[in-house]
Amino acid sequence: MEQRRFAQWLKEHAIFTLMAALLVFGAVARAQIQYSISEEQKDGAAVGNIAKDLGIDHRTLKERGFRIVSTSGESMFSVNQNDGVLYVNGKMDREEICERSTPCLINLKIALENPLEIHYVTVEILDVNDHAPSFPESEMHLEIGESALPGARFQLEAARDSDSGSNSVHHYKLSHNDNFRLEVKDRGEDGKIPILILQKPLDREVIRNIILQLIAVDGGKPAKSGTMEIKINVIDINDNVPVFTKDVYSVMLSENAPIGTTVIQVNATDLDEGSNGEIIYSFGKSVNSKVRKLFDINTITGEITVEGALDYEDKDSYEIDIQASDKGIVPHTTDKSIMIKIMDINDNKPEIEVTSFSNAIPEDSRPGTIVALISVTDLDSGLNGKVSCSLEDDLPFKLMPSSQHSTYSLVSTSPLDRETKFQYDITIVAKDAGQPSLSSVKTITVQISDVNDNSPEFSISPYAFYVVENNAPGKSLFSVSASDKDTNENSVISYQIWRDGVENAYTSFININSENGEIYALKSFDFETTKTFQFHVLATDSGSPSLSSNVTVNVFILDQNDNVPVILYPVSANGSAEGVEEIPRNVNAGHLVTKVRAYDADIGYNGWLLFSLQEVSEHSLFSLDRYTGQIRTLRSFTETDEAQHKLLILVKDNGNVSLSATATVIVKVVEPKEAFAASDVKNAVKDEEENDVTFYLIITLGSVSVLFVISIIVLIVMQCSKSTDYSSKYLQDTNYDGTLCHSIQYRSGDKRYMLVGPRMSIGSTIAPGSNRNTLVIPDRRRRDSGEVSE
Repeated sequence: MEQRRFAQWLKEHAIFTLMAALLVFGAVARAQIQYSISEEQKDGAAVGNIAKDLGIDHRTLKERGFRIVSTSGESMFSVNQNDGVLYVNGKMDREEICERSTPCLINLKIALENPLEIHYVTVEILDVNDHAPSFPESEMHLEIGESALPGARFQLEAARDSDSGSNSVHHYKLSHNDNFRLEVKDRGEDGKIPILILQKPLDREVIRNIILQLIAVDGGKPAKSGTMEIKINVIDINDNVPVFTKDVYSVMLSENAPIGTTVIQVNATDLDEGSNGEIIYSFGKSVNSKVRKLFDINTITGEITVEGALDYEDKDSYEIDIQASDKGIVPHTTDKSIMIKIMDINDNKPEIEVTSFSNAIPEDSRPGTIVALISVTDLDSGLNGKVSCSLEDDLPFKLMPSSQHSTYSLVSTSPLDRETKFQYDITIVAKDAGQPSLSSVKTITVQISDVNDNSPEFSISPYAFYVVENNAPGKSLFSVSASDKDTNENSVISYQIWRDGVENAYTSFININSENGEIYALKSFDFETTKTFQFHVLATDSGSPSLSSNVTVNVFILDQNDNVPVILYPVSANGSAEGVEEIPRNVNAGHLVTKVRAYDADIGYNGWLLFSLQEVSEHSLFSLDRYTGQIRTLRSFTETDEAQHKLLILVKDNGNVSLSATATVIVKVVEPKEAFAASDVKNAVKDEEENDVTFYLIITLGSVSVLFVISIIVLIVMQCSKSTDYSSKYLQDTNYDGTLCHSIQYRSGDKRYMLVGPRMSIGSTIAPGSNRNTLVIPDRRRRDSGEVSE
C-alpha cells in the first residue's frame, strides 16, 4: 500500500516538476514562477530553487538581501539565502489553508536589494486524499406515506469530504431495493446532493419499514468511503405535497445589509386540509452552518431575513435550499432553491504597502532614481476596486506604474540639493473609483545624504588686516574663517598658506593654524622697511575628492614711535648736532638767525616734530618757532648784550612715549664789518652745505611722499572693493603741510580722528583729552546713511 502511494506521489511530483519548469521558462518574460507541492509535506521540504530558476547567482543572494517580503501565508515558507531554495516551514494542511477553495494558491513576493528586484512566486498546494467522506449523522429517518407516487423525491443529507477536486465526494451508492433509486444532483461548490426517488408505490401493509445503506465514495486512489443508514417509515394518508408559487426565486442584496433586513418571502400552498395543508418553512438539510448564521427563515411566514454580516469580498452569491413541509401525519416536503446575489458596495479603503524603501539617497542621484516600490490593493471589485495612486505635494518625485497590477515605483524627477532641502516627507494618496470614493494616505520620509559639492567660502574677500610694527614673533596676529555648506567630513576645513611657486618673501615668515585659521608671524615687522604686503590662504575641505578655495589677505603695517628724531641741521664736522651762527649786532627784531632742521622716519603723530628751547643765555633775545624750528631775534642787540649766546634746542616727536634729540646753536654777535667779511666766506660755505642738505632733504621727502601715495592708492582700492558700509579704521588725508611729517585719519567708535602737523584742516576741531594732537573730523558719510554719532 505504501509503495503504491509512493509511486503515485513520484508520478504526481514528476508532473508538477514539469509544470514548474514550464512556469519558470514562462517567467522570464513576466518575472513570475509557479511551483506545486503536495500537502502533508514535512517541515523543511524543498519546494524549488528560486535563484536557479530566475538565473540569479546564488553567491550574491546574501549580499543582495534575498528575502520574502510579502506572502499570503506568512509562516508557511522560508527561503535559504545561501542557495536560494524555498522550503516548507512547518506541516502543511491544504484543508486548513484553503478550506474548499480550488486551486489552493499561495502568492509570495521575493525581493533582492542592490539593485532592487521584485519577483513573484506562486505555490500551489496539491490535495492528498487524506480524508474520507462523512455524513452529518450516522442515521437518517424518513416517513413516507403509502400514497406517495412513483417519482417522489426525497433529498438526503449530503456527505462532506474535506479534500478537494477528485479527492472529494465522487459518487453515491445505495444498497439494493425494489422501491427506491438514487439520483445525484451536482451543486458545484456545494458538492453533490443525493436524492432518493421512489420507483414504485409503497404498500404499508406489505412492508412498514425499509432500511437502506447510502455510501459516499470519493475519487481518490485508493478511494475512501463513508456510510449512512436510512430508515424509512411508511405511513398512510397525506397525499398532496406543498407547491411553491414561483418556479424561480432570485434576489439582489447589498453587502453590509443591516441585520433584520428582509431578503425575500417565499410562499407555498398545499391542497390538503387541516394539519395536512398547514405549511412550515425551513432551510434544507444541505444548508451549512455558516449560511445559517447569515440568514434566518420564519417558519410560519416564509420570510428570509439577514442574520449576520454579509461581505461581498468573502462570497458574492448564495444558493440556499428551503423546504416547505405540511403538518400531515405523514408530512410532504417540497424543496426550492433561492439564489441570492450579493452586490458590492465601496466599503474597503485601498491599502498601501511599501515593499522596498531606501530611506536615504545621495544628493547627486540622477533623475529617475528608484526610491521605493509601492503596492496598492483594494478588496472591492469593479470600479470600487480600481485604484489610482498619486503624490499629495509638489515634490521632485513621481510615481511610475510598473507592469505588475497596482504596483508603482517612486522615482526622483529632478536634481536634488541637500543644502537646499535635506529631507522630504512624501505623502502617497491611493483613491478608488467608487461612489463615494474611499482613499488611504501613507507618508514616507526620504533623507538626502550629503555629497561634497560645495567649496569652502570665506566670510570676507579680500581680507584687510592692520598690524602694528614690532609685533612679538610667534604671537597670533589675526585669523581668517571659511565655512562649507556640506556636512560631516565634507565640511571639515583645513587652512594653509598658498605658495604657488611665485616668489613671495613674506610667505616665508607667515604661518597659519590649519584647524582654526589663526595666522602667526615668525618675525617682527618694521613699518619703515615694509608698509604693506599680500599673500593667499587656501581653505580645503575633507571630502573625497576635496574642494578648496583661496582668499587674498592684505596686511598693512601700522607705525609705532620707534624712531628718534634726526637732526639734519646744524651738524658739525664731527657729526654732533652743534653749529655756530654769526650775526651783526645791528640786526633788527625778527631777524632770522638760523633754522634747525630735523627728520623722523615715523609718520603721523610719531613723525610730527616740535621744537623748544631748553637752555638760552638770554630769553629776551631769541625766539624759536615750535613748528618750523626757525630761530629769530626778539629785539635789537644793545651794547650791554654779550657777544656769544648758546641755545640748546630740544626736538621731540608726538608719540605716546615721545622720543627726542637736542641740537646746540652758538650765536656770535659781531660788529657789522666783521660780519660782512665773515659772511662772504660763510655764505659760500653755507650755501654749499645748504645745497647738499636741501638735496638730501628733497630725496627724503620724495621717498616718503611716494610711499605715502602708494599707501593711499592701496587703501582707496580696498575701500572701493568693499561694501559702502565698511570703512577702514585708517584713512589717509593730505590736508597738512607741516615740516617733515605726515597726517593719518583713523576711526574709534563712532568718531573719526586725524593726526595732523602744525596746520590743521579747515572744519576740524580738537578732540578733548587728546593732548591737542588729535582732530575729530565730522563723519558726513555716517550721518547721511542714518547712523547716529555720539
